[in-house]
Amino acid sequence: MPESLDPKPRSGHEVIQDYLKTLDGSPGVYRMLNAASEVLYVGKARNLKARVSNYARPSGHSGRIARMIHETASMMFLTTRTELEALLLEQNLIKQLKPRYNVLLRDDKSFPNILISSEHPYPQIKKHRGKKSEKGAYFGPFASAGAVNRTLNQLQKVFLLRNCSDSIFDSRTRPCLQYQIKRCSAPCVGKISPEGYATLVADATRFLEGKTTSVQADLAKAMTEASQAMEFERAAALRDRIKALTQVQQTQGINPQGVAEADVVALHLEHGQACVQVFFIRANQSWGNRDFYPKTGAGAEEPEIMEAFLTQFYDDKDPPRLILLSHPVDNPDLVTEALTARANRRVELAVPQRGEKAELVENATRNARESLARRMAESTTQNKLLQGLAEAFDLDAPPQRIEVYDNSHIQGTNAVGGMIVAGAEGFLKSQYRKFNIRSEAGANSDDFGMMKEVLTRRFERLLKEDPERKTDMWPDLLLIDGGAGQVSAVAEIMNELGVEDIPMVGVAKGIDRDAGKEEFHRPNERPFALQRNDPVLYFIQRLRDEAHRWAIGAHRAKRAKAVSLTPLDDIPGIGATRKRALLQHFGSAKAVARAGLSDLQAVDGISEAMARTIADYFSAKG
Repeated sequence: MPESLDPKPRSGHEVIQDYLKTLDGSPGVYRMLNAASEVLYVGKARNLKARVSNYARPSGHSGRIARMIHETASMMFLTTRTELEALLLEQNLIKQLKPRYNVLLRDDKSFPNILISSEHPYPQIKKHRGKKSEKGAYFGPFASAGAVNRTLNQLQKVFLLRNCSDSIFDSRTRPCLQYQIKRCSAPCVGKISPEGYATLVADATRFLEGKTTSVQADLAKAMTEASQAMEFERAAALRDRIKALTQVQQTQGINPQGVAEADVVALHLEHGQACVQVFFIRANQSWGNRDFYPKTGAGAEEPEIMEAFLTQFYDDKDPPRLILLSHPVDNPDLVTEALTARANRRVELAVPQRGEKAELVENATRNARESLARRMAESTTQNKLLQGLAEAFDLDAPPQRIEVYDNSHIQGTNAVGGMIVAGAEGFLKSQYRKFNIRSEAGANSDDFGMMKEVLTRRFERLLKEDPERKTDMWPDLLLIDGGAGQVSAVAEIMNELGVEDIPMVGVAKGIDRDAGKEEFHRPNERPFALQRNDPVLYFIQRLRDEAHRWAIGAHRAKRAKAVSLTPLDDIPGIGATRKRALLQHFGSAKAVARAGLSDLQAVDGISEAMARTIADYFSAKG
């Protein structure tokens, strides 16, 4: 009897053809999955049947699309009411699932702003990042915290606005150093009238809105008047402010005359790698730039990369009125509609061909090209180091994700565990994590117990979220700060969790705790050392030092927060506003504890019921 033969496996486009029978012309989102049910690609369509029919053709595709179709074993569909809804759903799924063939923006941190608060008679000027929940005027975004800090430093010289917190402001009895070095007008102790301070606030607001000429003219006029009145000290102070204002404008870099508000987005694509440069222009001033390196989806072209970048980049940010592009997008009308809906006002996309706007795009494109060249050179070096690490620790392959753990505390107080991540692209700071130690191990200064808590929480969550290890969040190597005992304890923890296949190495300080004499420990292996001048040793030292820096920073932040806590923080219903009102009224938490019901009710925002809650809390405390 002849041996039965397995039917020939069906190719991807034949599988896709079967789905055409169930589809209509509705807009929606489709997912292409491989035989292991891993999502290969997420796409949107105005007409699902028409879009999927393109994939059902056996030929006529680019190499990237042909590979994707060949790997497709099944598909999933979600219909939407409009193509705009499909676009938004597509980008959410891409961020969540990270499909191999999609363009993915991997580094998408928030950007800092400058805030002039309005909740205080003497507004504070400060850096702000995150949700715009505080009342006041926001200016930004700036490309980095450094750009904000430099601008704030100069603005303080020019406009003399306070940068201290409200609690420090209310507790001052004499001017601080900022007043002595002419960076604050000392409203805390009455060195300036409310009207005079309001004028400074208005000037600062005008400057940040781009009305620099009028601000400079007013300062120059005031300096001339002071000089004619022989008020030479005041004239000299105004002269210094004008000089500082000029320095602010110089440090802003390129300041376009004909572009008041825009983001300049330029893309450079080379050998399958992409760099996108974003320049922020607000109030006719350049407020810095940031580069991004999106994953290109195994060979996507410029229009698709640009469209994916814009929709993902502005997913949680307000776009400006004008976005200048180096390349057009695939669906300009749809992207414009999505950004307009996000901003609640009209947003325009433009690919300028001449004039000042084209020069801005050309400058951004040059920066993108140069940044990508530097990154590719650094990537080559990093890959050599990862290869050397694999050889030193007998790994099967160069690790693509290294997790390094460290703890920080002072005699058991404010204990924090830190995790940093590194890979082929260097330090992945968006992946860093800190763990506030909850167990008794922190109070007992038990480093083994703290490490056990950190790793248990880390890998229990990973096992819950990605038990089949389909994402790139699983490490290929664990580096632990410690010797044989620490490594043995970590190995025991990982065995208990059922995660026994991840290599781990302990980095011990070695003889006399001397850098360069580190010993490396692995489970059930003899310790060894690397040559003092080995580049891999320097690489490991950098990883360990970065983990130490991160853990110490988290510990210091926790300690600083603990110092600022008062018993008021534990009272139900007392938030930041009521806490501030109570402290301003009584001067201290101890005085609040001694206050009677009538005195508590005299504070703004404290009702009779809240006053009784406060009194009962302190009464129970004895």
